[in-house]
Formats: sequence, C-alpha cells, structure tokens
Amino acid sequence: MIKNISVENRIRILIILLSLLAFLSFNGLVHLFDWDEINFAESAREMIVTGNYSTVQINFMPFWEKPPLFIWMQVLSMKMFGINEFAARFPNAICGMISLLVLFEFGKKLKNYQFGVIWAITFGASVLPFLYFKSGIIDPWFNLFIFSAIYLGYQYINQRENSQKSSMSILLSAIILGLAVLTKGPVAILLFGTTVMTYLTIERKFKWLKWSDILMFSFVLIITGGAYHLYQILSGNWKLVSDFFVYQMTLMKTEDAGHGGSIFYHPVVLFVGVFPTSIIALRAFFAKSAGNNNFRKLMIILFLVVLIIFSLVKTKIVHYSSLCYIPLAYLAAVSIYNIYTNRSKITVWEKALIAGIGFVFAISPGIIQWIATLPAETLQRFIKDDFAIACIGSSVQWNGYEYLFGAGFMLILVISFFFMKGIRQMAMLYGSTLAFVFLFMLILLPKIEKYSQGPAIEFISSMKDKPVWVSTLDYKSYAPYFYSGKPARATNPGDEQEFLITGKTNRDVYFVIKITSLHSILEQYPQLVLAEKKGGFGLLKRTVQK
Repeated sequence: MIKNISVENRIRILIILLSLLAFLSFNGLVHLFDWDEINFAESAREMIVTGNYSTVQINFMPFWEKPPLFIWMQVLSMKMFGINEFAARFPNAICGMISLLVLFEFGKKLKNYQFGVIWAITFGASVLPFLYFKSGIIDPWFNLFIFSAIYLGYQYINQRENSQKSSMSILLSAIILGLAVLTKGPVAILLFGTTVMTYLTIERKFKWLKWSDILMFSFVLIITGGAYHLYQILSGNWKLVSDFFVYQMTLMKTEDAGHGGSIFYHPVVLFVGVFPTSIIALRAFFAKSAGNNNFRKLMIILFLVVLIIFSLVKTKIVHYSSLCYIPLAYLAAVSIYNIYTNRSKITVWEKALIAGIGFVFAISPGIIQWIATLPAETLQRFIKDDFAIACIGSSVQWNGYEYLFGAGFMLILVISFFFMKGIRQMAMLYGSTLAFVFLFMLILLPKIEKYSQGPAIEFISSMKDKPVWVSTLDYKSYAPYFYSGKPARATNPGDEQEFLITGKTNRDVYFVIKITSLHSILEQYPQLVLAEKKGGFGLLKRTVQK
C-alpha cells in the first residue's frame, strides 16, 4: 500500500504528522503570557461570552488595535477544545503545519522536492519560528498570508512573461493579501507593496503588468481586506475605524508601552533568534546560487524591506520582524542545497558563528538554573531591580540536572563539526536545535513562567467563577479578564478601575499588584488590605459592606 504512494505524497504526510506532533505537544503546559497571548485569547473568550462575533472587544469594550480574523480562529478552537491555553495556541500549530507544506510546495516548484524539504526544515527547525508556532500570537498567520501573496505575485509576473494564463495567480494574491489585512491590518499592504514595487523596479518588469489585472487586484483587496472595517462603518462604528488607523500610525511614530530600542534591535534578534538559519543564510546573500536567482533577489528584497521598516519604526517588539524568517529560511535552503549538490563544506567562519551562538544557547539552561538557586543576598549584589529579586524568590522546584540538555546540545554541535560533513552535518545541526528548543519549552519554560507571572496568574485563577471582581493595580495586565472568567464589566459609565477602588460595588474586589508597589498603594488606598503575598506579587482585598 505504502509503495503505491509517491515520494512527494509521503513527504507531505510526514510533514503533517511531524509538524502536528511538534507544534501541538504540551501547548497547555504553561499559562498564556501577557500581553499579546492573553490579549487575543481574551478577545476570543469575550466573543463567546457575549455572542457578539462582529466586533473585537477587550474588557467588553470595542478593541480597535487588531482586526478579527485570528480572533475568529481562536473562537473556533475554543468551541472545540474549551476556553484554555491549548485552544488559544491551536490555530498557530495548524499554521505551522500549513506553512511547512506551503514552503515544500513552493520549493518544489522553484527547484525540486529535495529543495522544498530543505526549505521547510530551515524554517521550522530554527529557534524563533518553532517557538512562534507554539504560541497564541497573530504573527505566524500574518506572515504566511503576506509571503503567499508575494509568491503568487511573483508567479503572476512569470506567467505574463511566458504568455501563460495569469488571472488566477493575481486573484489569489489579492484574496490572500486581504486575509493578511484582516489578520493584522494595513501594514500588510505596505510590506507587500514595497517589496513587489522594489522588485519590479530593480528587474524592470513593470511592462508585464496589465491595468485590468491591477484594477481587479485592487478591487478584490479592498473587498476582502476592508470587509471588517466596511462593516463597522455601515454599522455606525466610525470611531472604532478611526481609532484603528490612528493607532497604526502611532505605532510607526512613537514607542508603544515602553517597547523602544536601538536601530540594531531587529538585526540582533534575527541573527541570534533565527539560529542556525540566520548564519547558514549569509553565504546566499552575496553569491549567486544554483537555484532561481530572480526569486533569490525577491527574498533578499523582502528581508531588507521588513528589516528596514521595522528598524525605523519607534516601537520595537520581537515579532515585528518575524516575516524575515521565511526569506532567511529560503536563503539558508539555497546554501544547504548547494552543499548537498556540490559536496561543499561550511566555512571556518560559519562554524565559528554557529559555535559561538550555539554556546550561548547551550549554557543558558545552566545559567538560568544557577541564578534561580542563588541566595537572595548574593543576587542583591548584582541585580538592583527589587521586583526581579522578589520574583526570583518564588518557590520553584529545581532538580539540579536541568543544565544537562544544554550541555548535550553543545556536545552534538562539537560532534557534527569534527566528525560529520555535508548534508548529514546540516541535518544534525537542525535536529539538535529542534530538540534543544523543544526541551527548553518542556523543562525550563514552566519554571521561568512561575517566576515571571506565575503567582499573579495563580491569584487570579483562584477567583475564577467566584462572585468577586479581580483587577490589577499600578501595572497593566489582561490576565484578570481571561483567568478570572470575567462575565461582564463591573460598570459601564466612567473609569472601571476607579469604580472598583472607591465605588459601590456588589462584590468584594481583589487587586493583584507588584510587591514593590505595596506600601505606596496601601498608603494611597487605606480601604485595601493585604490578603496574600507570593514571589514578586501581592493580592489586596477590598471588602464591600453589604
């Protein structure tokens, strides 16, 4: 039976099985992380609670920062699996599977099925791409849609050059780009348009465009990508649409929520975070390949467009440059394919960079374990942040051998450098990286989460479905909404937090605070009393007289 299945179909089946195993495993092991993961999951939960699926909400108020497509995916997931962490992350696990299949298919068309396999591996087995497919944030779907739209646009140009039918390619490109806009907003058009226009200019291919196709593309894009905001306008929600576009412009000009950084922020994140692909890709930046050099140029343009735009944007967040992962993976696949076909070797400087960054990753479990188990008085000599000291003081069980998988990762890298060559060396490099990241998430991430936000989530979760109100004070978090199962707003008019502190509520109120703010908050609000203290967080209570 298996013998009758073609090699390509076997690869597709293998990609589906392995990606689902990797991206779905242990996805409910840790709580959702503030802000983004909890933010999006809470919007999905509130859609289910209110039955209002047409408007994105946070704390039962219209939320203009994001369009609804990814939220709808989470709603469907929560309908199947319940309102929990696994359901919130399930859409991205599916996105991971589809992304690897897409890269395999596109790689097969550009070169052959071997190249498609390599491209899927260089993408899925790198550090940050793997982590993102096990998260509950928007960007994996956003990136897949934009890249697919760009590829189809590239295919349209090639079909026009070769006098082939091209209307389907340009139509699909418009629809998929519209889905990207529905996922995260009009920045999708900026990234797509800048990339494609730059490519057409450099390659002098404007002559292959048809005005009728451009008009059709624009019309379909407006209808698809603008559907949500057109609906809001027709429903009279002009303010939501206005606030959305103002917010998009604000992100470009100012730092959002303190997320600033150097212009070199994203280059460093990509170089270290997309290990080992970022290093393997370097040689393909500067040397012509045995593959499709036109597409290689397009991928370099896409990489540089994303990198430059988000390096210039004032707000610096890790996932803003995540679209760079796909062209980086392509360039790495070109390098590895040349190693595979030409029997070439990785150079000394490539080995040095891989060893250097690999060493940083390898020692990180040991460093984390060492810091977490140091006495508080020792930590205070080196760490001047009182909140960080308090968080590290949380009671977390360490077995003492957590560092071993990092040491094992370094040992495998050394073995691959000195005892293996060519494609086997690359396979061991990516296989060991994948295993390391998986073990890091399985062994260390739950412990790290207990330090960073665990006590706060525990406080909030203990109040779930109880007749109380839960909020935070003196810091922002979406956790009280999601993890307390908040059924509605405590008050509609005015400031809800002020109402919870001083207003006539019908329930007792609990406030989660950072322990460093405890004394100032108690002085300011004497009606609050300390109910519990754990790690870097405290729980204050306001008892309502009935």
